[in-house]
Amino acid sequence: MTNLSPKEEAPLTPPARRRDASLVWAVLLIAVGVVLLVTQFVSIAWGALLWPLWILVPGIGLLILGFTLGRTGAEPLVVVGSILSAVGAILFYANATGHWTVWTYAWALIAPTSIGAGLWILGSLRQRPDLTSSGKAMVKIGMGLFAGFGVFFELVIGVSGWGLQRYTWAVLLIAAGILLLVRSLWWRPRPKE
Repeated sequence: MTNLSPKEEAPLTPPARRRDASLVWAVLLIAVGVVLLVTQFVSIAWGALLWPLWILVPGIGLLILGFTLGRTGAEPLVVVGSILSAVGAILFYANATGHWTVWTYAWALIAPTSIGAGLWILGSLRQRPDLTSSGKAMVKIGMGLFAGFGVFFELVIGVSGWGLQRYTWAVLLIAAGILLLVRSLWWRPRPKE
């Protein structure tokens, strides 16, 4: 056993990296094969429902590969894997539910949220506070954008057809009137000195 600090972790040797990469791809191939086999037994229309897996599974594979690689070359794999995984997951959701209008605001889950999550996990695994803090910040920003645009597009505009758009202008006009009323009744200009 060596006495290396977390920042001085021993790099994986090339044969160990190849073995790790081979294990990742082996597990992914087995998983895809099992999914294909199960769809044949339960009569699921592969092309109609599960086609987003062709994007999601490679994304997860790149993430796993990025997390298991040595020090160099991991960040690009994690970023690309995060993007592909998020796109695949959103496509899977939209395809399964028919809620395609989710793309009006779900882009915020891809960039910056998924990229930040990938870097946050990589930073945690590698004891790299720089990646952890920047990843955390990206996730917070992305989730804020997702929530804000989600409320705007779903409730205000009603892109899915069940928003509050019938009432939006009336409520906004009433709110503006109340603000003007409160301002004119309670706000007094300061006398000039």
